[in-house]
Amino acid sequence: MRNVTDRTSNPFGMRPSCEQFVPGYGDANADFHVVGDHPGRHGGVDSGVPFTGESGFRLQRALVDGGLLRSVGTEPGMRRTFFSYLHMCLPDGEGDPSESSYGDMERFFDAELRAIAAHVLLPVGERATRYVLENYTARAHKTTVDMETLHAMELRGSGFLVVPIRDPSEWDDSDHEKLVDALQTLRSTDFRREADLGRFLAGDDPYFVR
Repeated sequence: MRNVTDRTSNPFGMRPSCEQFVPGYGDANADFHVVGDHPGRHGGVDSGVPFTGESGFRLQRALVDGGLLRSVGTEPGMRRTFFSYLHMCLPDGEGDPSESSYGDMERFFDAELRAIAAHVLLPVGERATRYVLENYTARAHKTTVDMETLHAMELRGSGFLVVPIRDPSEWDDSDHEKLVDALQTLRSTDFRREADLGRFLAGDDPYFVR
């Protein structure tokens, strides 16, 4: 099933109760959903687009080389990929948002994730990885969240394939190539976790479900 919107920025009209926020950006029919922490950590305060700024562009370059983006920039060329944050509002003051603020913003992120319904989740950094594993897989209890170890590793959950990404601000010389190699390998496989139930229905049309 395809979504009905072709809007690139904030395709589902999210409106959190904060003065400044960075909404989701990308292809609403995405196969790949890149999940960051918040704009103060992963960029977008000036551009209004997630994963812009120095470390964001570092990630974008790897995604271009891995086949998930067409181009790098403040309006990156998306290729069946969507960007969003756990906490789309800009934090008050320095540092990360409070735990209660993360909890309040959770409903916006969850609604966006389920509307996109991508096949592959790519959480960036420790908090996003921990959240994705705890809420969208059955692997949290048996996975140690060590980002150096988990970086670019395929983790199969109950409904999503998860590929954690180490925070780009912490990358060493090998992290770019490791992520690129993992994405190229993934894209060469049948990563879409679907079953065709059309054989149980009248007519010849397929009916794919996840």
